[in-house]
Amino acid sequence: MKLREVLDGVKIFARAAVDVNHPILAQIVPMRRCNLACTYCNEYDKVSEPVPLEDVTRWIDRLSELRTEVVTVSGGEPMLHPDIDDIIRAIRRRRMIAGMITNGYFLQADRIDRLNDAGLQYLQMSIDNVEPDAVSKKSLRLLEPKLANLAQRATFQVNINSVIGGGCANPNDAVVIAQRARSLGFSTSIGVIHDGHGHLQALSTSEREAFDNAARAGRGSYARIDGFQQNLVMGRPNEWQCRAGARYLYICERGLVHYCSQQRGTPGIPLADYTVDDVAREWATEKSCAPFCTIGCVHRVSVVDRWRSRTQARPDADELS
Repeated sequence: MKLREVLDGVKIFARAAVDVNHPILAQIVPMRRCNLACTYCNEYDKVSEPVPLEDVTRWIDRLSELRTEVVTVSGGEPMLHPDIDDIIRAIRRRRMIAGMITNGYFLQADRIDRLNDAGLQYLQMSIDNVEPDAVSKKSLRLLEPKLANLAQRATFQVNINSVIGGGCANPNDAVVIAQRARSLGFSTSIGVIHDGHGHLQALSTSEREAFDNAARAGRGSYARIDGFQQNLVMGRPNEWQCRAGARYLYICERGLVHYCSQQRGTPGIPLADYTVDDVAREWATEKSCAPFCTIGCVHRVSVVDRWRSRTQARPDADELS
């Protein structure tokens, strides 16, 4: 864990604690197309063109105006975008933390050097199994050279995410992946595969055991907030206030704001028109999908407000804008 990462987290938490009217994390999708076709994923297609850099830059400008803390570039596969380095630079120029979620297939040594130069600060790479199968080709065997490249060259934080559930043939693969990631000095996380609405798919006993073993085998980062998953792996709901649309914004390739990747269409407002009033409204809006939600990034950014009572008086948006 680097001191810079700790300080970044402390600053974000401190600002969020005193101001409920700004997003903590925005996830943008400048490229819906993906080079893979994992059967559990509904966040890609095979035909989309990259969003023009000028449009993505306007998104980043608006997110900066909303005082967003962190912008993560996702997809599809974001590294298919021809201007991905310039997108990262645009985020950094506006003094927001720049991250990326990738399947890792394009992490050759020279590409990692370019990401370093662009100012990328964290990268999450997904590995689903030890050997490729009909569900996913994001396997440890195929991606091992990319892990070596990252360990040797990356100046940014690397997190390796594995998944359990949803038809993955060998749940214990997540343990092997976590062990390998830890041996390279990377942090780890585990996702519980969800259905098309972001809700829990029940885990078997063997899958629950594998989840616990992988969590113990891996290496958490300062930002790990995974307590919500313990209820989910047992099939129990979480009692929490989802802050999607406020603390977390999902920006699709059309430039619309959604609650998350699995709740596209709500609220469905163009980012260009999204205001502090929208943030304030969604901060206080109960989401019916919350009890069995498995979307980890939304859980983690919502936790900063957990100490606030749901009925607590809050400042009006115009008082903090």
